Amino acid sequence: MLNKVKDTLKHSAIYSLGNIATKLIGIVLLPLYTKHITVSEYGVLGILEITIMILTQVLILGQSQAFLRFHDLEEYKAKRKSTLFTIFVFLFAIAFLFNLFGQNLNTKLSSLFFKPSQFTIYFKLCFYIIFLRIINNLFLSVLRAKEKSVFYATANIIKIAIILGFNIYFVAFAKIGVKGILYSYLIGDGLLFLILFPNMISEMIPKFDKRILKAAILFGFPLIFTSLAGMLLNMGDRYILKLLINYKEVGLYNLGYKIAGILNVFLIQSFSLALLPIAYKMYGKKGDKRYYSKMQTYFVFVLFWAGLGLAFFSKEIIKVLALNPDYWLAYTVVPYIIIAYIFSGAKSVVNLGLYLKRKTNYIAYNTIGAAVLNIGLNFILIPKYKMIGAAVATIISFVALYFVTYFVSNRFYKIPYENLKLLKMFVVAIVLFFLSTLTANLIILPKILIKVAMLASFPFILYPMKFYEEIELIRIKQSWKKWRKNLVNW
Repeated sequence: MLNKVKDTLKHSAIYSLGNIATKLIGIVLLPLYTKHITVSEYGVLGILEITIMILTQVLILGQSQAFLRFHDLEEYKAKRKSTLFTIFVFLFAIAFLFNLFGQNLNTKLSSLFFKPSQFTIYFKLCFYIIFLRIINNLFLSVLRAKEKSVFYATANIIKIAIILGFNIYFVAFAKIGVKGILYSYLIGDGLLFLILFPNMISEMIPKFDKRILKAAILFGFPLIFTSLAGMLLNMGDRYILKLLINYKEVGLYNLGYKIAGILNVFLIQSFSLALLPIAYKMYGKKGDKRYYSKMQTYFVFVLFWAGLGLAFFSKEIIKVLALNPDYWLAYTVVPYIIIAYIFSGAKSVVNLGLYLKRKTNYIAYNTIGAAVLNIGLNFILIPKYKMIGAAVATIISFVALYFVTYFVSNRFYKIPYENLKLLKMFVVAIVLFFLSTLTANLIILPKILIKVAMLASFPFILYPMKFYEEIELIRIKQSWKKWRKNLVNW
């Protein structure tokens, strides 16, 4: 099992390189954005980015997940190339028809917004970006299925480097703001397609199989609702904030979400990309349930530790990255979103039972329920508490989703997760964060040193609470001795 754990961590680390590059767009460019575009314009960008992500995930119709699942099933091993071709042709047709429909409705849609001429261009670019991302997501799933994490990360890093360069040019020099950012996304996604497509040709044979398509649609259909509900759960509050408050509040909330989202992109998404293909391969083998259980414990441990670091220093991070003081209030929502993300990460593991047993319809039911709860809470809390209300609604929704998923998944495939250890981590993290708030009035250097010391204490506080197993302590001691030896030799 240890080798499988190492395998998962290795691929997670490599995937994280691609995701880190992706996050650099949102983080590295913050000083540029906060200098050249207003908080309200940043809110408009946030709405457009979310719309692109939601429509891409919905229109892919769960087919990237279907390919991942079919890739290692015995009955499809001889049909892998025709499976990919069939799904590719299907998604290409869907993306093309959506683009055709969207471009025809562009003028009418834009007329619903302030400055229709600007939104006409925004929507036109968004439709092209969505087309490319639907196809690219399928191709990236092929790399995941084949565990080509290095190729996956390299392609994404190249894409992001291009987007980064064009963002700087369009925003700082051409000074075309949101439109320039969308142009950059389009160029980056176009380049990614050109990188991936030649490799994908060798993975396909021109044979369209209706039976494969039917099976893929049946598997992926519930995931359409899962994707839509998941996106609304994660991002729908931005629309409600705009509806009930204004674009400025959306901009502040979006910035706070991006900072907390470092946890999501660097850790949760990278881990999830690596976990599912390996989990499918482990299924039914000796030690599979212990592997799933330990992976959740280790993963949530890392999430709590990293999340504490982000929560401790969120105010300082935002002050460094946002050159305009109008953005600084965004730090107040970061700790709330971090808690929500930790439960989201834990949920991604307890979902395994439903994926392994092909009960994806229950994933849809659970996510839709959480999204409905989130929307209701947002309408209740946002009018009074604004973006803090949206953040609290997000926590409640993700906590509810985690527990519902845990109980439903265990009905079909019971995995002995280490719930008491998860509770211990949660309590320790909450106490440490509360203590960190007591340093608010200290000068900067003592404040940072105290927070660093508190952060470093997290794993040690868990030791007397009997968090670690004997074998884990042995492995930690061995790793420590090996690290010291290498350091001395170096």
